[in-house]
Amino acid sequence: MNFFSEVLIAIFGGSGFAALPSDWRQVVMIAVACLLLYLGIGKKFEPLLLVPIAFGMLLANLPLTGLFNEPVYDAATHSGSVGFMWVLYQGVQYAIYPSIIFMGIGAMTDFGPLLANPMSLLLGAAAQLGIFTAFLVALVLGFTPAEAAAIGVIGGADGPTAILTASKLATKLLPAIAIAAYSYMALIPLIQPPIMKALTTKEARKVKMSQLRVVSKTEKIIFPIAVTIFVILLIPDTAPLIGMLMLGNLFRECGVCERLSDTAQNGLMNIVTIPLGLSVGFKATYDSFLTAETLKIIALGLFAFMLSTAGGVIFGNVMYVLTKGKVNPLIGSAGVSAVPMAARVAQTVGQKENPANFLLMHAMGPNVAGVIGSAVAAGFMIKVFGG
Repeated sequence: MNFFSEVLIAIFGGSGFAALPSDWRQVVMIAVACLLLYLGIGKKFEPLLLVPIAFGMLLANLPLTGLFNEPVYDAATHSGSVGFMWVLYQGVQYAIYPSIIFMGIGAMTDFGPLLANPMSLLLGAAAQLGIFTAFLVALVLGFTPAEAAAIGVIGGADGPTAILTASKLATKLLPAIAIAAYSYMALIPLIQPPIMKALTTKEARKVKMSQLRVVSKTEKIIFPIAVTIFVILLIPDTAPLIGMLMLGNLFRECGVCERLSDTAQNGLMNIVTIPLGLSVGFKATYDSFLTAETLKIIALGLFAFMLSTAGGVIFGNVMYVLTKGKVNPLIGSAGVSAVPMAARVAQTVGQKENPANFLLMHAMGPNVAGVIGSAVAAGFMIKVFGG
């Protein structure tokens, strides 16, 4: 064997190609990552979330990269090394990214529709049904109360809240919970419409709602301050999420922090979204993800999310009846926390039934209520089961 052949054999032997066939699950996870990339890029299913998550999943399942190596320090040489993705993941592990994301959400979100129609709070509350039902089912399946609480929060369709809750109650389950929460958020346009159509009549879906009242600037400024005081005094564990959500909204509405508002909802939000998505995806390794426990969590998360959507739509039907047809029940589906994705889905489904239908602003009311509701539900779970 000549020198050139030996070099080629050595290169191949130390490459990822030689290590790849070690476990069939590794190949499956690479295929899943490519499928999610297709959904994000080809089908445009929330690409800002799905593309970094799927690419992180792809990187995680390619062998021998060393991207998640824990810190190693050599005292003799005063040098060390650490995996790049291990560093990024600390923002997930210690729930730093979720709080920053909530600040950006607050800066991007107009709370006016909720203030104009306070009844939207009821739709947001009804859409938390999946959280508490999934919690009970998880208990039956053998999870501890703290683990069941963390799993149930997936039903709020709120990735940052799910991450924060898991980091407090079930650190071991955090990767699976984060993947489930963000995957279902990204797949909202695929998951919600069949449930919405199954639980509403064609006539109800065609309902045009009257224009919302104009909300004053003063109301918009007072609201985030009042919510911060009341909710955090009531459930102090909500402070990281509610505090940052309301701070971001105050930046938006106060009229004197335009630069901070712009940074929170654009630059800072985008900067944090990249490491958050990569970190969430990177923990979906074949050996930890394709397990019975993880598959239970994924299934429970889907069940919780579907039930939360159904709870909002069912209560929307109740409001449709009580108001004698003035409320389109489709807006109830937006009571989950995924803002503004769920509101856009309600708008899309409504317009397919009636092209003159404009439900987006009406749906934003329960959508904002869902953000607050899921954070409160998570704070309650942390308070009760956080030990």
